[in-house]
Amino acid sequence: MLAIAAAAMAWTIAGSEAGRIDYQHGVSLLHPLKYGPDFTHFEYANPNAPKGGRLVLSTVMRIDNFSGQQGARVPNAPGLGQTYDRLLVRTGDELSGLYGWLADGIALAPDRKTVHLRLHAQARWHDGVPLTTRDVKFTMDEVLASVNGRVYFDSWLESVEVVNARELVVRHRNVFTNSNLIALMWFRIRPAHYWASRDPSAPTRVPPVASGPYRVVDFASGFLRFERVEDYWGRDIPINKGRFNFDEIRYDVYRDATVAREGLRKGLIDIYFEGDIGHWASSYDVPAARAGKLLRDTRAVRKFIGPHVAITLNTDLERLQDVRVREALTLALDFEWQNRVLHHGSQTRATSYFANSMFAATGLPSAAERELLEPLRGRIPERVFTEPFQLPVSSGVGFDRSALVRARSLLAEAGWQVREGRLVNSAGSPFELELLTDDPAEQRFLLPYVDTLRLLGVNARVRVMDTVATTNFLRRREFEAFVRSHEILNPPIGELHNYFGSASADMPGGGNRAGIRDSAVDALIEVATRASTIEDLVAACRALDRVLLWGFYHIPLGAADAERFLYWDKFGRPEHEAVARYEYLTQSSLRVIDSWWFDAEKARRARP
Repeated sequence: MLAIAAAAMAWTIAGSEAGRIDYQHGVSLLHPLKYGPDFTHFEYANPNAPKGGRLVLSTVMRIDNFSGQQGARVPNAPGLGQTYDRLLVRTGDELSGLYGWLADGIALAPDRKTVHLRLHAQARWHDGVPLTTRDVKFTMDEVLASVNGRVYFDSWLESVEVVNARELVVRHRNVFTNSNLIALMWFRIRPAHYWASRDPSAPTRVPPVASGPYRVVDFASGFLRFERVEDYWGRDIPINKGRFNFDEIRYDVYRDATVAREGLRKGLIDIYFEGDIGHWASSYDVPAARAGKLLRDTRAVRKFIGPHVAITLNTDLERLQDVRVREALTLALDFEWQNRVLHHGSQTRATSYFANSMFAATGLPSAAERELLEPLRGRIPERVFTEPFQLPVSSGVGFDRSALVRARSLLAEAGWQVREGRLVNSAGSPFELELLTDDPAEQRFLLPYVDTLRLLGVNARVRVMDTVATTNFLRRREFEAFVRSHEILNPPIGELHNYFGSASADMPGGGNRAGIRDSAVDALIEVATRASTIEDLVAACRALDRVLLWGFYHIPLGAADAERFLYWDKFGRPEHEAVARYEYLTQSSLRVIDSWWFDAEKARRARP
């Protein structure tokens, strides 16, 4: 049964009238909302947090574009999201609870075909112009004209209709699902009156009018400074109470991580996220850390799940269309060796597309999963029913001989034989594989993998390209194997079509890089996206997970990892911050760090 609980959307019919829309404060299609209609603040915020002080962060991004357009061809400046508001927001402490931000009311029709949204009457832009449904419609039209917009909206959105300055209606071609509602919170609302005489898709170095809790006040090529908007319209609405506490947030550009780390040690940066486990383990035994001034911390985050990194195999290539070949290539990657040598044993391999979540398949299919899988028998691998999916686990020392023997056998079954040290097919054509990446640091694990593939006779090589060239290769599907992040938003239904659906396989810029075109996969995606209870969603995702895993479309590496960060001890942090496990500290639309505050006394003691 549909679980909307206390935030159930209702239409109250009065006599022969068409009906009165009963707006509510939030909605969840998967579970009861944590926060009721009278909530005053999120649990992981301190409503009494003082305002003031400065936060300095580092960034590798260039200060080149302030347009704010989603998916802009020139990346937006760091932190720009905090200058804009969105219609809805997902909390950091619920799997799928959506609450009003710009919208002070949301109503889902009983037939789930229509959503009504009502904007806050006091919402306005920084130039004082009221923020209205005209701005929402303008933004939606712009989003729908983009590749990202088509990915998330084309399959279901029928229309967006303005009722009046505060109310609009979003109509679905079928019925709304959780992923559709999440899509409505995805984009930043942009001002129609500002962009009317400008090209909203063009990059700009002029900060435009915005509406959020911060505004851009100064920038150059090496830094960007935001100031808190004192009269921000949404300062005291419940979702913002106790948040956005810093008077100033500054981003300093460090193109080199070594220089950034030195900036942290000298106190030039307040908080630094360490992505290199080697440096995390050995680079911060410094006097400030020993004195308790420079602190280290980690956060387990479940906003994204699945493989943090995976090697995508392009199934458009004839030699990669045989699942036995893809399985052999997967068996050849010795994750345990890489984890021991390169990652200090800190990584956990992702053996599921939904690793680190309740949606990951384990063991053999449950009764609920089998009910979904049985009609697909004959169209999916038989091993889905008979074998738990497992990847080989090596000793981490030397080559994994048993995995390589199995890989060679699979290649032989697929018609590939080793002749004079080269893997060739019946026509004598060699097996070649180019591993593409736009990150030079990924050569650390790719080159050892290349060495292992050569033991199988594969002519493998690594190709490093800049981001622009890589993007063009991907759009034209000219790559053979591509290293990419494969994390998926939790719960995963919002991106299933994009990552695995047949329709997105040929879409330029789509997420289905492997080119999966499988009617069985498409059928399970439909079941998952239409799930009306968390139990149904779990069964559908686990069934889908099994079919994808036995298809060997990707070679998974480490699962989505914890946040590792260091910071100077000059901030207050909310008592219950840990409950916000579905959001990151800074890389999100609802940043957990926005609930921190500056503590002047701590700052005095923590001076380098």
